[in-house]
Amino acid sequence: MLLAFIAIIGGLILLMWSADRFIDGAAATAGHLGMPPLLIGLIVVGFGTSAPEMMVSALASLNNNPGIALGNAFGSNITNIALILGTTALIAPILVTSTVLKREAPILIAITLLSVWPLVDGQVTSQEAWTLLAIFAFYLGWTTYNGMKSDADSLSVNVKVPELGRGIAVFWMVAGLILLVISSRFLVWGAVEVATALGVSDLIIGLTIVAIGTSLPEFASSIAAIRKNEHDLAIGNIIGSNIFNTLVVVGIAGAIHPITLEPELLTRDWSVMMGLTLLLMLFAFRPNNRPNRINRVHGGIFLACYIGYTTYLIYSGFSA
Repeated sequence: MLLAFIAIIGGLILLMWSADRFIDGAAATAGHLGMPPLLIGLIVVGFGTSAPEMMVSALASLNNNPGIALGNAFGSNITNIALILGTTALIAPILVTSTVLKREAPILIAITLLSVWPLVDGQVTSQEAWTLLAIFAFYLGWTTYNGMKSDADSLSVNVKVPELGRGIAVFWMVAGLILLVISSRFLVWGAVEVATALGVSDLIIGLTIVAIGTSLPEFASSIAAIRKNEHDLAIGNIIGSNIFNTLVVVGIAGAIHPITLEPELLTRDWSVMMGLTLLLMLFAFRPNNRPNRINRVHGGIFLACYIGYTTYLIYSGFSA
């Protein structure tokens, strides 16, 4: 099992490093091709920060490990709100002054509600998976259209394109993608081996170790945004990542191979994800035109929810 733990740790480190190289290379390549900064932010950087979740879930689905595939997606959403946003708010209260919450938050709630649809019958079929991907394509087109029309999307316009030569940019884009695949294989193999050795389901491993590891880019982005006083970016990053995970990560995994679900994914994990999403909206929206703020108390509540949820997962995994 030591080798499996080494594979997980090494895979996570390589996964994070290769994701950064892929994002830099892809963003610079897009810049050389004349893509506007708005589209680079929406498509290149947006896809790049969620590349770890997407790659790990895709490979898990190919290897017939559905627990890791869906546990990674739902677990990352829970981690994003409860652990990452909670920790970020404890460091510094998050003041949200733009239209991010008013525009994106209802969409996140609707998509989270929609995600229960494939879970009810206990299987994510190919048709359901492709439907999720089609919804994301429509959402991406709608967001791009509105962003281009208003040219006021601070989450995208302020993206800094790395200054790399054309050849170096293409090299890092291709090399980063290859290393993403390799590191994901190490991570999935190690996670399966650990789950087997400990006698727990791969769903538990996907919801905990894998979900935390693949959410590290969002963690780093949120902390950096708060340090730069870009509060909208911190929460917008979380909302965008959760939308992507719910539609694209689950969609790709189900499109590769129909996924049979464990009942707990609906009754336990989806319910926690939905509850945290509603709690985020409750904390963030203030009546009487007061500034939208997620304060340290809210952050402490989120972090307590994550600790309680993870403790329950570990207890139920070993007592099953």
